Amino acid sequence: MDPECSRLLPALCALLADPRQPVADDTCLEKLLDWFKAVTEKAGSSVLLLQDHPCLLDLLLHVTHDPGLSDRVMSFALRLAGLLAAEESSFQCLQQGDLLLQLFGEGGAPSQAGWAAPSVRSGWVQGLRSLARHPCALDFLDVLGAVDTVFSLQGDPSLFVASAADQLLAQLLALSLQGSQSAAWPPRALRIVTHLEESLRSSATQQVTQALHVLTTVFGHSHEPWIQALWAQLSPLVTSLLEEDPIPAAHALVDLLLSVARSLDCGSDVGLWEVMAQTLNCLSPTHAGPLALGVLKLQECPQALRVQAFSILLRPLACVLEAAVDSTGLEGLPAGTAGDSATVATLLSSKAACAGLLCRTLAHVELLQPLLQRPEPWPQAPLLAATLTVLRLCDGSAEPLSDVKGRLGALLVGCVRVQRVALDFLATLAPGTGPPELVARVFAVLLEYLQSPDCSPTVLKKTFQAALGWLVGAPETASCHDLDPSAQLFLGGLLRALQKRLLSPSWEVRDSGLEFLSQAARRLGGQASFTQALLTSETPALAHQLLQDPESYVRASAVTALGQLSSWGLHGAPGGQQGLLEELLHILATDSDSFPRRAAMQVLTQWARDSRASGAAHPEPLVARALQAAGRDVDWEVRAQGLELAQVLVAQTLGVPSPPPCPYAPALPVAAPRPPPAQEALEALCRMHIFHFAFRALLDCDRPVARKSCALLLFLKARTAPLAPEAADGPEPTALEATLQGWQAGEQDLLQGDLEPKAALAALWALDLDGLQDTLAASSDHTERSARSLLQDMLASAGTWGENEADCY
Repeated sequence: MDPECSRLLPALCALLADPRQPVADDTCLEKLLDWFKAVTEKAGSSVLLLQDHPCLLDLLLHVTHDPGLSDRVMSFALRLAGLLAAEESSFQCLQQGDLLLQLFGEGGAPSQAGWAAPSVRSGWVQGLRSLARHPCALDFLDVLGAVDTVFSLQGDPSLFVASAADQLLAQLLALSLQGSQSAAWPPRALRIVTHLEESLRSSATQQVTQALHVLTTVFGHSHEPWIQALWAQLSPLVTSLLEEDPIPAAHALVDLLLSVARSLDCGSDVGLWEVMAQTLNCLSPTHAGPLALGVLKLQECPQALRVQAFSILLRPLACVLEAAVDSTGLEGLPAGTAGDSATVATLLSSKAACAGLLCRTLAHVELLQPLLQRPEPWPQAPLLAATLTVLRLCDGSAEPLSDVKGRLGALLVGCVRVQRVALDFLATLAPGTGPPELVARVFAVLLEYLQSPDCSPTVLKKTFQAALGWLVGAPETASCHDLDPSAQLFLGGLLRALQKRLLSPSWEVRDSGLEFLSQAARRLGGQASFTQALLTSETPALAHQLLQDPESYVRASAVTALGQLSSWGLHGAPGGQQGLLEELLHILATDSDSFPRRAAMQVLTQWARDSRASGAAHPEPLVARALQAAGRDVDWEVRAQGLELAQVLVAQTLGVPSPPPCPYAPALPVAAPRPPPAQEALEALCRMHIFHFAFRALLDCDRPVARKSCALLLFLKARTAPLAPEAADGPEPTALEATLQGWQAGEQDLLQGDLEPKAALAALWALDLDGLQDTLAASSDHTERSARSLLQDMLASAGTWGENEADCY
């Protein structure tokens, strides 16, 4: 432990033991416990901590004799005692004088007035959870009579206490059975198992739920041989729950079965798969879906059970297809999927039930689709047909050809929740294949949504994302790498709809349209049909108009979209890319909001990186203007992005690959251009005022900016090493530091005179950049969040520490 912390600890313990003193909040006490835990783990034994700091024992002794302490101090003391007693040797130390018995026993916390507070009961349970790590703890818990208290706390009105009690009971059962090989349970374990059996037989759903939670925790954290025998004994009682109507605690039952399947040796004859198959048939459609998904995620599972689980998972979508009187859509579904009356009844019971079941089903199948062990063959066509039917039911465009379809339409029409989930799922189906007629229906439904005036902004955003996925995944023509005719036709209608959305009175809609345009240009910009469709539309011009939008988010999205379009020669600005460049510099210098300025700097950086952009080699005066605006910006992200731009330009000027943005990123082999002479490159960098900008950023008050600047200057230092002898003729370090401070304070403008190459080299070699990099690499909160700072703050909050000596964080 830090010597200063050792000096402060007695005063802190005295503060906590004094009921007259204000006590720090729960957050500080949690941090204090975390620190004690770290100290004991580092020392390897809490005995040394107790021996070197007797004030901790004094605090715990005081808690046992002073009923006037606050609830939070009592809870803290119980958890601290359990933490210190987690090791057997320290447990024996604390047992001297029956200290632990006085804290946790009948005369301790359970019999005091503070027991009425949930925090004290939670502290009692958490303390025993930390303590119960070794066999000696079991004997102590027997003497304590703790198991009976844990049984009662399972039904505690506080959910936090009840959950902690369930976890403690599972921990005690596992500790009691540790190393057990025989079928006969040890007495301690038998008592807990008997309690669990009684709870499973109970008519009270709460008690059944508690038992299932305990067993789920046991099977989820134990892989000992005895768990096979435990499941063999309890599985008949678990299976008997399926005979009740409704099944009690169905959600907890699903969690238990999946936990057992992950824990047991599934090849052994324990009847687990039979229980799962029976459970899938008995559960309601609401609870059967999560179990079916869990079964399909298991690595080892009988094929028959997998087929059963998949058919049950798809039943709600099959019911939608049946209601649509679409017999072709049902082809390709697993046997036993269609014709389930219970699922139909659930779908038609209420709007909430219908929406909930469909959302869960679509989300479950979406999670299943990318898995390697997903069922094969994958029913792409039925899933597409069902999803499209759901979307048309939601927007009211489906014709009520059947009574069930009419009732479904009445329940789902205008349901934004289902629309969002269905569009997400439709987007994931895009990379797959489907019959041409279904693909045409996908494009038609997406256009309906894009053109609908009733489409909400969130649903419209999802529609744009799904449309992009289907465009990117569309098959290419055989003659050239381009979109096929159906996708080109869809693209034309999409751009017409997009133009209307860019004129929407809703800023969210305009923003979503611009985001789609940016993503589409990035992913489809190289295809001739996309470029031609944009050239013949007003979309780029409308996007350019939105640079003047009153909403800053929209202006930022317009900047990004135009930057992407310009990279492919689709400028949208009257003056082409040069005109757009001037507008970006104007935004950098004048926009009142940071989001457009960030976007402008990102576009300039991307242009500098992108070989496709004709303006990649910016004229030096324009670079200087961009860096001047970035250097003066009040937003640290704009300044940091300015350093990204400077780094790219430095690498291009020196003719070397730029360093990766992350030190752990793999550096791909790149054929570097032939570097110009070092002196010539250095002069070019000085004319662009990159040194001015980097040196000023080196003193930035925001650490990420200073770190980027330091990395850039070190990169420059390494690449200009052949010119190092010239640095000896430069200014003295003190004069350089004064100049840097002047730039930082704004006393000298970045464009007032060029920094001469000799002065730049002198600065690179005179400043201790390596030492500064080490300093900046240290966490910015390494002092403020230290244990010493925590102790000082807690003492200062009670007025027992010097004025203004506490750290603020």
